[in-house]
Amino acid sequence: MSINRVNISGNLTRDPELRATASGSQILSFGVAVNDRRRNQQTGEWEDYPNFVDCVVFGARAEPLSRFLSKGTKVAVEGKLRYSSWETKDGQRRSKLEVVVDEVEFLSSRNQQGGGYQQNAGAPAFQQAPAYAAPVASAPVPSAPQGGYAPQPQMQQAPVQTPPETDVYDEDIPF
Repeated sequence: MSINRVNISGNLTRDPELRATASGSQILSFGVAVNDRRRNQQTGEWEDYPNFVDCVVFGARAEPLSRFLSKGTKVAVEGKLRYSSWETKDGQRRSKLEVVVDEVEFLSSRNQQGGGYQQNAGAPAFQQAPAYAAPVASAPVPSAPQGGYAPQPQMQQAPVQTPPETDVYDEDIPF
């Protein structure tokens, strides 16, 4: 038995490229930069070494996805590896390993600087959902009059507190 599954998260290295085959099938290509942390043998310090991963999306999801991706967007990608090899016109052998994407999760917020998500014409706008606070009863419920229903207590909404903006870096994740 063999398993071919890939999960990566990182930033897009370039704007995605959307193209179509002769039969009309859509293909979206983009690159994701992911870091590998290694200890420098001479200094003893941890250093980030970037890896650049080519990703491709096929079919009906390619075009809508292209409207929401741009260089710098932070994404999590799930898919499978595919190996390709070919010979160039001058006779050199080339090969590459790429991720055929099944799922994409957006990790950047729309208003984050340099985080992509540039609104394209005709693309639906995503809005951040407002924070929700459970209603708080302001007065005790009076007893019900005989033969009737008790009036509903007046509900008062608690003030909404938003957490402070924080940046999470790969080195902060404990695994």
